[in-house]
Amino acid sequence: MHKETDNQAGYQVNCQVQQETRQQSGTKYYVLGMVTGILAVFAVVLGAVGAVRLYRAVIPISRGNASSGIQSENTGSITDVNVGKKLAVLEETIGKYFWKDVAEETLEDGLYRGLLDSLDDPYSVYYTSEELIALQQQTEGIYYGIGAYIQDGDAGYVQISRVIKNTPAEESGLMQGDYIYKVNDEDMQGKDKTYVVSKIKGEEHTFVTVTVIRENAAEPIDISVERRKIESPTVEYEMYDNGMAYIQITEFDLVTTGQFESAYNQAKAEGMKGLIIDLRSNPGGNLSTVCDISRMLLPKGMIVYTEDKYGKREEYTCNGENRIEVPLVVLTNGYSASASEILAGAVKDYGIGKLVGTTTFGKGIVQKVIDLSDGSAIKLTVSSYFTPKGNNIHGIGVEPDVEVQFDAELYKNGTDNQLEKAKEVLNDMIH
Repeated sequence: MHKETDNQAGYQVNCQVQQETRQQSGTKYYVLGMVTGILAVFAVVLGAVGAVRLYRAVIPISRGNASSGIQSENTGSITDVNVGKKLAVLEETIGKYFWKDVAEETLEDGLYRGLLDSLDDPYSVYYTSEELIALQQQTEGIYYGIGAYIQDGDAGYVQISRVIKNTPAEESGLMQGDYIYKVNDEDMQGKDKTYVVSKIKGEEHTFVTVTVIRENAAEPIDISVERRKIESPTVEYEMYDNGMAYIQITEFDLVTTGQFESAYNQAKAEGMKGLIIDLRSNPGGNLSTVCDISRMLLPKGMIVYTEDKYGKREEYTCNGENRIEVPLVVLTNGYSASASEILAGAVKDYGIGKLVGTTTFGKGIVQKVIDLSDGSAIKLTVSSYFTPKGNNIHGIGVEPDVEVQFDAELYKNGTDNQLEKAKEVLNDMIH
């Protein structure tokens, strides 16, 4: 499975900076992700909806001490003596009356999760050391999972946004649009995408039972899926008639920069006269990756900048030496998030291309991963990001220049109406 830091869409801007966190089939398989088209990764790719990890910090703590060795009489802090006493009473009461034994580590991790949950921010999460390793692996584009993307869905359950072709997920019968109800009989309601992914991932050739809620199914469906090595093909390339090149980016993983550069160079070698970049249902990913790709396309200037609550600003720029020299169209939809919105927003602000499709998801906030000395970590939303013209698209999204709603019925008959419109717009730009 996979990738949030950052949905939504995901793990998981949800794009991760520093080395941030998010496959696709070919064009003809693409809009599996568009009928319900939700983002994120559970092929063990996150974006999800891509969280921007600006940097990593390490805070020393000692496991077994909920207050991390800090005690305070200050009533303005939750780490005071009274809170410590109450926690001790609660732990003792659970141990005495709860109907089954619970490991101390389970209670302790629950305490940390609860603290982060109290922020009422779906992107602020506590990770155990195992979950942190899974998060880090998601940035690589190679993992052991089942081969499906997930994104936040309704009713507190993540939802499969796309199933990768020729993977265990496809073989098992998992479908785009399925809600992940349980994993190995553990209820996933309210769980972060990265947490769900961590439960689905595991050793190669072992099996995981994913219980899904499917539209028009009377009861939840139990599906056993084998875990296998999944290599994320995050870029798809095709050359159409009249020199129109098509590059689909399904998410911005560490492997994506090289994949995009190869496809882009091949397009130029084959006489590209115009380019379509398809970001539909792309949940985001690494900020560093989207900035590297942006530097192959944008003019000199700002790519994106961030601001925290103190007004501190961090800028990511382009020298303009590789500005694209042919007409450009970017395809977007409501599940294009985070890093996808950074690229789409920059293209629109600079006017170097036209956006076709529907308004993007609207995730304009940034996450930071903070490592703790026991191997665990927390991810916190720390700032907002802005397009080159200073637009914060959080909760708003990036509007297309040419709006085209996706037609599922046409797609079933072999026609991707949004892509056809993009070709039409690009052809007019070329001529």
